[in-house]
Amino acid sequence: MKDYKYCQSCGMPMSNDPQKGGTEKNRSKSKKYCSYCYQNGEFTSPEIDTPQKMQSFCIEKMKEQGMPKIIAWIFTRSIPKLERWKK
Repeated sequence: MKDYKYCQSCGMPMSNDPQKGGTEKNRSKSKKYCSYCYQNGEFTSPEIDTPQKMQSFCIEKMKEQGMPKIIAWIFTRSIPKLERWKK
């Protein structure tokens, strides 16, 4: 399986993930999704079911950490192009 530099759900750099990836059902590391988005082979927030909802969620989290909204938007604008959201 391909190694991804960014979570294919939220776009966070995988190097910033404290667990270095989520987990699959068999407890192996996910190389595609971060630990914030994916645990035990399932997405952690099933209510976030569109790229727009994920982008809004991520912008709010970044603003809580002190990032200006415009910068957060710039960091999240590629979310719709990530593999989880491709049709």
